Amino acid sequence: MNDDITHLTKKLLEFNRQCLKYYEKARETGISEDFNDVVKPFANEVKLTIAKWSIEMQKWLKQSPQKHIHIKQIVTTSDHLEQISIQAFFPNTSRKRFLNANRTVEFFLLEIVKELEE
Repeated sequence: MNDDITHLTKKLLEFNRQCLKYYEKARETGISEDFNDVVKPFANEVKLTIAKWSIEMQKWLKQSPQKHIHIKQIVTTSDHLEQISIQAFFPNTSRKRFLNANRTVEFFLLEIVKELEE
């Protein structure tokens, strides 16, 4: 189970970092990507991974409760990542809001990886 969670968490970290790259590109160019050709396929892939990750995380937390990781954080992280996986492609997305969500996701996912590797 831990291997699955580690793999999925690292995949979400990569998606989160891709979101930041897409966002920076959109801000620099001022161009929004095509929703059906680019945004939707990426967001759907992120959403599927989040769904698998969320289920595995909830099972793991029920089996071995963690001191610093809680179900509410999983829900919040999932919501943030789903939102920024779409917002990343649009240059008019609030910079502060996007970066705050991106950093929150990054921090929490890194904490999970650290916890699993101990």
